[in-house]
Amino acid sequence: MTTVLVIAGVMLSVAAVMTSYRLLAGPATLDRLVAMDTLVAVAICGLSVWAAFSMDTTLVPAIVALSLVGFVGSVSVARFRVRDDQ
Repeated sequence: MTTVLVIAGVMLSVAAVMTSYRLLAGPATLDRLVAMDTLVAVAICGLSVWAAFSMDTTLVPAIVALSLVGFVGSVSVARFRVRDDQ
């Protein structure tokens, strides 16, 4: 089980680094919006892996709240975003 946790942690860390690069370098605001949403999803996956490994169910409300905040934030930014001039 520890091997699976280490592999999942490494994969999530690599995904977070790649997403952070896209967040900082993305040429358009929609690229940054997708990167931020993906970063929230990676954080949710990390919390879920930790909850499954530790068999602790107290993280489930935090996971649900983080997913709701990520969804509402993405929808609100996409709704009111200003058009990029390219």
